[in-house]
Amino acid sequence: MKYITVENGLIIKSWCDAPEEGAIEQAKNISRLPFAFRQICLMPDAHQGYGMPIGGVMATEGVIVPNAVGVDIGCGMCAVKTSLTAISVDSLKKIMGEIRRRIPLGMNRHKERQAVELLPGCTSNDMPVVLSEYEKARAQVGTLGGGNHFIEIQKGDDSHIWIMVHSGSRNLGKQVADHYNKKAVAFNERYFRQVLKGRDLAFFPMSSSEGQLYLHEMQYCVDFALANRKLMMDRIIAIFRETVGPVTFEPMINIAHNYARIENHFGREVLVHRKGATSALEGETGIIPGSQGTSSYIVRGKGNPESFMSCSHGAGRKMGRKQAERTLNLEEEKKRLDDKGIIHALRGVGDLDEAAGAYKDIDVVMAEQADLVDILVRLEPLGVVKG
Repeated sequence: MKYITVENGLIIKSWCDAPEEGAIEQAKNISRLPFAFRQICLMPDAHQGYGMPIGGVMATEGVIVPNAVGVDIGCGMCAVKTSLTAISVDSLKKIMGEIRRRIPLGMNRHKERQAVELLPGCTSNDMPVVLSEYEKARAQVGTLGGGNHFIEIQKGDDSHIWIMVHSGSRNLGKQVADHYNKKAVAFNERYFRQVLKGRDLAFFPMSSSEGQLYLHEMQYCVDFALANRKLMMDRIIAIFRETVGPVTFEPMINIAHNYARIENHFGREVLVHRKGATSALEGETGIIPGSQGTSSYIVRGKGNPESFMSCSHGAGRKMGRKQAERTLNLEEEKKRLDDKGIIHALRGVGDLDEAAGAYKDIDVVMAEQADLVDILVRLEPLGVVKG
């Protein structure tokens, strides 16, 4: 971890040895916010985001910042360990084919709305956006989405087969994020123009009615994202049972990486914003995925107070999507996966935005946060389904 000092701002503590300049400038911006508490943290996967770096952690006093949570509210990981110690290529292909058939990918959604029991309850009048989007959300729960979301079948160094899912709150989270960021911008234009103009860091006082509404809707999106991952995992488990016969599954591990939560740090009650970062409380089990075709990790948090008890949410991008499509070599990226015997869907140039070459080296990322987490299980991909 290294320190970055900021004139008229809080210190930045970076577990990323070489953060990109855009991420540093954004971290400096938030370090100067009058309501930011004690320090700003950059995780090893940090890179430039919208307003706040992805892989950034900020604690605030009395204030909530929608863009410090992000658009895909509640996005996160879940993983399940199976009793299997091996799986045939034929079985793996059948499982992956059924996953693609039963779980809508990318922009797709279910043709029929899912049962209300599969979603968090929604009857409160303090969630206007959620209520307006609820029926649409019923068709999106249990769907993967696009971008960097994925489903992987993996083999652990504990000799077991694992299932991992990365997904979020789908369009519901985006609607909530966009709605409240626009309201926050208008609020700040009225009262705090000199503080935030042009930095994409509009905020609400926690005591304001708008701030309370955002907190309620944000938490619903976190709960919806978990329900989304759980439904996909339940259906994948059913596919496993149909394909390979008797198999048992351990309880699902779940961790989110786009949210804000009230916590106690350095003797103060603060609101910790984690944007592309995960909680790593002492003894807490977490998940840190790699990029397509690279290792992922099941970890245990060390509760390091210097990072607000946080760690990275993955490997982190080292190049933008369009840059990856322009510069990466398709055949080389396919060979990287084929040589490992990974079943994948890397077919054309348009898929290069999610190729391993677009991401940082996950092993370097893990080494940079050795003081934040302990590695429990290293997982290698066998088959990858991308959104």
